[in-house]
Amino acid sequence: MFSNLPVRLAALASALLLAAGGVALWVASGDTSADASTTPPTAAASEASGSAPLPDPADALLAPPPPAPAKSREEQRFARADKDDDGRITQAEYLQQRRRNFDKLDVNRDGKLGFEEYAASGIDKFRRADFDGNGQLVAAEFATTAPKPKSRQTASVEACRCPPTQSAALSDQNEPD
Repeated sequence: MFSNLPVRLAALASALLLAAGGVALWVASGDTSADASTTPPTAAASEASGSAPLPDPADALLAPPPPAPAKSREEQRFARADKDDDGRITQAEYLQQRRRNFDKLDVNRDGKLGFEEYAASGIDKFRRADFDGNGQLVAAEFATTAPKPKSRQTASVEACRCPPTQSAALSDQNEPD
């Protein structure tokens, strides 16, 4: 038992020294006296040393809050559908755009869509694409019916000029001389 006594005393002394160091650090952190070793450098000292001045912590407390993060695409879509901004989408709000689309197609306003009303835009699109008026579309005519790619808004719309479309070239070819 006496052979382990020096090891135990050394461990106890180490533990006491470690505890004393912790207490000393804790007391020093609450100390508000200006000490050259703990005082942050001033703007004049920073300029003299050539480094950038440190920000003042008081400025961070008085600064306005950062702007709210931009809404995600889905949050924007939800906000557009939520017409009364109550945070919920009713069935009427959800179907409002479809009602408008239906009303555009219901030409005779009878509340029903006949095939001619439903297909009217497709029939018009076919007629515009059929340059020679023969009731049939060749490959070049059919290519003009392809959906246009969704355009993205650019900073300057004037700077974005697209080359003439193929349909303009086809209409020039199909005109009689």
